Amino acid sequence: MIYLDNSATTQPCQAAVAAMTDALTQNWGNPSALYGFGIDAARMLRYARQKVAAALGAEADRVFFTSGGTEADNWAIYGAVKRMGKRGKHIITTAIEHPAVLNCMKDLESQGFDVTYLQPDSLGNINVDSLKAALRKDTILVSCMMVNNEVGSVLPIREMAMLTHKVCPDAIFHTDAVQNFLKIPFSAKKLGADLISISSHKIHGPKGAGALYVHPRLRSFPALLQGGGQESGYRSGTEATPAIFGFAAACEALNATFSDDCAREKELLSGLIAKLAGFDGVTINGAHDAPHIVSLSIPGVPTQNTINILQDRGICVSAGSACAKGHRSHTLTAMNLSPEIMDSSFRVSICRDTTQEDVDALLQGIEAILAWKNR
Repeated sequence: MIYLDNSATTQPCQAAVAAMTDALTQNWGNPSALYGFGIDAARMLRYARQKVAAALGAEADRVFFTSGGTEADNWAIYGAVKRMGKRGKHIITTAIEHPAVLNCMKDLESQGFDVTYLQPDSLGNINVDSLKAALRKDTILVSCMMVNNEVGSVLPIREMAMLTHKVCPDAIFHTDAVQNFLKIPFSAKKLGADLISISSHKIHGPKGAGALYVHPRLRSFPALLQGGGQESGYRSGTEATPAIFGFAAACEALNATFSDDCAREKELLSGLIAKLAGFDGVTINGAHDAPHIVSLSIPGVPTQNTINILQDRGICVSAGSACAKGHRSHTLTAMNLSPEIMDSSFRVSICRDTTQEDVDALLQGIEAILAWKNR
């Protein structure tokens, strides 16, 4: 199998699998227990938090584990709204966010909140000026993703966060960094965002783990779950230590080779795009600024046909976002691309394990699709 759908999920790395196996077979104690076996688990949990924080460029005591990126996004958005109370009812986000954000916004609109959706250009870019024009005195929350999960556009989050805090000092700035974490360098301490969501299974860790970074200035941030007081009282419930330890091991492993992995992925993707530019009948959609994501279309060939032909060759790609099955891409729609482009679009996303041979096989597969189309 040639797996090119890494923005949907990644294969757990050996370090993550080993850490999870150890947590399930040896160090499976409850970190809240007061005897030695539980105290050892608590120590390992602290160590795991430090590993994730180091990869994120954050203070360890400001990283709180969740079940994944979706939960982190939900907690960030609803927590921000709750914390801001009656200071305002205006929220800003983008039209190209992940459904984990957009569906929260729809729910808040039904509760009477006024949500402004920043629109992208034809490449999927959103600039700071559009945010500047949207900010109001009653803006309480801005939530913008770092990297779009379908077309790989990279938003200027640091500038957006600085602008938000300058114009609306009390407003909270959240960013969904699920597709950016350990793909493009950033530091939570320097980014300026108040809340940052990340996920384990996008970086060769297990499914079922993620984290929310909460800036020190938000120490009174509302809790997600009530109960026994785990995660410093923010998210109660016995910690999912196998997933968390696997997440931490993946962070440590990827952080060690981050620069080299990023450069190699960028070289592979750039080479793929350069060759595809010479293919008559293939359209490259969006900015593809991230080193691991590109959206493609073969007008006249429905997306499912492309997926089936490539699958017959053992190649896995995605029909846009894996989290929005059966719907025309809201990202490509917001970019005002034609129905023909949208209905033939598919996403290729690579990772540290992708090889040049994988890319060459994809190119051969696309050539076969074009031959099938023109037969």
